[in-house]
Amino acid sequence: MQLGGRDIGKVAKALSERRHYHAAVNMVRLYKEPAQMFRRYLTSRGDYPFTTQVKTPSGWLDLRLFTAHDVLTVNEIFCREDYRAEPEDKIVVDFGSNIGISAAYFLSRGPGVHAYLFEPLPANIERLEVNLARFQDRYTLEQVAVGPTDGEVQFDWEETGRYGGVGAATGQTITVKSRNSTTVLEEVVAAHGQIDVLKIDIEGLEDAVVTGIPQSLARNIRKIYVECDSDVNPLTDTHSLSRYGEISQFVRLPGI
Repeated sequence: MQLGGRDIGKVAKALSERRHYHAAVNMVRLYKEPAQMFRRYLTSRGDYPFTTQVKTPSGWLDLRLFTAHDVLTVNEIFCREDYRAEPEDKIVVDFGSNIGISAAYFLSRGPGVHAYLFEPLPANIERLEVNLARFQDRYTLEQVAVGPTDGEVQFDWEETGRYGGVGAATGQTITVKSRNSTTVLEEVVAAHGQIDVLKIDIEGLEDAVVTGIPQSLARNIRKIYVECDSDVNPLTDTHSLSRYGEISQFVRLPGI
């Protein structure tokens, strides 16, 4: 039996996993209209765009969602806490900022947070700026892809803006500027001394970016969240590795 394109048995099984149960509890706790968000999440139905309100440490936050896929993203980030940030996390680098939902999460943790955002798609940039309007003096945005080298890349995209990337084979491509990820990280560390959270969701280039971080730079990054399915830790000298669903979580070792 299907519910919104999902097998009901799989939905029920997912709720038995701690991270999904955690998300369900937070949906009730954090959304101003939890019943509506549960309905949209489970059925993938509803009119878009629409605005949802989420409770944060900075108060109620309006998020403009443009497709049913954005509902999934909000749940993953705000409710399931795939990229959990603490009050002391002040400097954030977000590779693959999409429509700004992850950035909104980080920036809403407290008034002292500054985020460096990297997103290549013009349509996503427009939507990001809507979602981050209240934080416009607290983020730095570059309309670029991020990868192992500087230059230009062919970026595959699709209408939701969620599943594109280099080599994603969506049938639609755009030429975008790309920046060397190590150079970007070095610039932020030079400006602030360290990076508290580095989030990487760049569809296909995650492994190349993480393995390219030299030890001298990695020691200045407290936490790294990577959207990938690898259990290999290329940062064993500086970070531990654990898995949270599809997210690899690298945490700097004590004493580093």
